[in-house]
Amino acid sequence: MKKLAILIYILAQSLGATAQVRIAKLKYNGGGDWYANKTALPNLIRFFNQNLKGNIYPEEDIIEVGDRKIFQYPYVYMTGHGNVVFSDRDVENLRKYLLAGGFLHIDDNYGMNEFVRREMKKVFPEYSFVDLPYNHPVYHQKYDFPGGIPKIHEHDNKPAQGLGILHEGRLVCFFSYETDLGNGWEDRSVHNDPEEVRQEALKMGANILQFAFTSY
Repeated sequence: MKKLAILIYILAQSLGATAQVRIAKLKYNGGGDWYANKTALPNLIRFFNQNLKGNIYPEEDIIEVGDRKIFQYPYVYMTGHGNVVFSDRDVENLRKYLLAGGFLHIDDNYGMNEFVRREMKKVFPEYSFVDLPYNHPVYHQKYDFPGGIPKIHEHDNKPAQGLGILHEGRLVCFFSYETDLGNGWEDRSVHNDPEEVRQEALKMGANILQFAFTSY
């Protein structure tokens, strides 16, 4: 069965230019700043629409973990710096969404790692995050990343990692760790990254979106 993300994407494309796909930022409890990187997703959407001929609505929506409306989004983005807590309702809803074909991209803005691993274990007790091999399709969409996910910000000076939760071989959750793609997507004035670094972040983000929309 095709994943939910593909069905949403194909339906929007079939309805023409006026029907735009919408993506969302995840609002969660626990005190972490889920609202971080305010300019990141609009800039990524703009890059995707211009360079991959996408048709994503120019602003992201906000969706709570336990909201049934999450099923409307083929791609959900989660970021922040601190604690994350999923309620039982959140866990049940997020699991159903991901098993139905949804896609969650967790982008550690710094300090999320231990909390994300704890809470996602509630969602998928049978799975753990694994290192994605460099030949995984997420690194070879529109743009080619033969060495895996690019390093955008230093943080703890550890190598950048692209981690995933796979269900029946399908990547349902992508965790960009020790790289901070979202900072690279932000307005140039926010972090003043070199343009080549910003482009690497945007290209990797575009790959993730393309993968979420079109993979089987």
